[in-house]
Amino acid sequence: MGTSLAFHYVFAALGVGLPLLLAVVEGLWLRTRNPDYYRLARTWSRAMLLLFAIGAVSGTTLSFELGLLWPAFMAAAGAIVGIPFSAEGFAFFIEAIFVGIYLYGWDRLSPRAHWLCSFPIVISGALSAAFVTAVNAWMNTPVGFTLVNGKMTNIDPIAGMFSPAMPTEVLHTTLSAYVFTAFAVASIYAAALIRSPGDRMVAAALRVAMLAGAVAIPLQIFVGDVSARFDANVEPVKFASEEALFATERGAAIQVGGIPDQQARVTRYAIRIPYLLSILAFENPQAEVRGLDAFDRTVEPPVAAVHLCFDLMVGSGTTLLLVAGWWALATRLGRRTPHAWLARAIVTSGFLAFVAMEAGWMVTEEGRQPWIAVGFLRTAQGVTTAPAVDLAFYGFTLLYFFLAITLAVLLLRLHAKDTPEPPAAMLRPAAG
Repeated sequence: MGTSLAFHYVFAALGVGLPLLLAVVEGLWLRTRNPDYYRLARTWSRAMLLLFAIGAVSGTTLSFELGLLWPAFMAAAGAIVGIPFSAEGFAFFIEAIFVGIYLYGWDRLSPRAHWLCSFPIVISGALSAAFVTAVNAWMNTPVGFTLVNGKMTNIDPIAGMFSPAMPTEVLHTTLSAYVFTAFAVASIYAAALIRSPGDRMVAAALRVAMLAGAVAIPLQIFVGDVSARFDANVEPVKFASEEALFATERGAAIQVGGIPDQQARVTRYAIRIPYLLSILAFENPQAEVRGLDAFDRTVEPPVAAVHLCFDLMVGSGTTLLLVAGWWALATRLGRRTPHAWLARAIVTSGFLAFVAMEAGWMVTEEGRQPWIAVGFLRTAQGVTTAPAVDLAFYGFTLLYFFLAITLAVLLLRLHAKDTPEPPAAMLRPAAG
């Protein structure tokens, strides 16, 4: 399931983020009549179709895995998680319908009507991600039921869908999709700009992507800070694991890096910044931060994995913020061409955005262990007991390798294919 989600997460994020960039560049084409924006929109619409198709395949695999790998969990929690999963299906169908209309409507709809068709894709893509994330949020903070003799009663699926963790987790996940897409696109076009410094379409694509990244990354860091405060108050075991805090402290120091030793109850080689954890968590340098010693050791997650992934996420996100700030200052928000060192830094930003997104997902999933639904059902109780699951794992892994190679080949062919030119009637200067 972890391998499947790690693979699918990339396409889900691009399915949320790329339609927004597509709507922006087509809107810029309608406003400026700059043919570079038109060519970008045509190119990105083809890429969107490929990514949508691969994402649909990997998402279908996940829907099968929910039943095959987690039958006890689905039997116990299906009455609550079924509604957001069904809502996600409707959002996906709406997105698929408008993707078809958008792709086949280039020469059949008026330019404005065609552009407006991108809006339902943007909205339904974001809603699809929100509904799935609502399920994950419920797993972190299960509500909407009464537990009687280990079974759910008085089920309220709407309350379950709007669990305490839902607002921050949905915002954080959705913004991660925009951050990843923006910097992934920027890194591709920064590499192209290094090879072809005078290509105006490449420069336009880089400017749009970096503007999106420069807006999304500070918002993401702000929401990430809100999420960490939420964890400190509502999910303290997870928070203590993120910070590798084994002992409860007043005026707790934040620990950057380091290697947690869960048996010895110590974090080695970390850089400690006094009082900062108490300030960030509770806005009080003398506030008490609960460590793992305040909880039963049987409910501790794998601290080393959670802490290292948390540091990877925060470190990568902070670096992305610095790259975006460097770009904004050096190019005056894209009015100038980035110099060679800045372009190289932008090239690396795509990988950093990928690391931040995947590491953040690992923090969410590993930080909840040993629970599949905290306080309600343990992972060991929810997982299948069927034999030969390892064979299915090998098969699915081969499928993902095949899909990844297929996608790479198709995207390379797409890059080599000629892009249609804008209609001659649309090349006149925009009115006003």
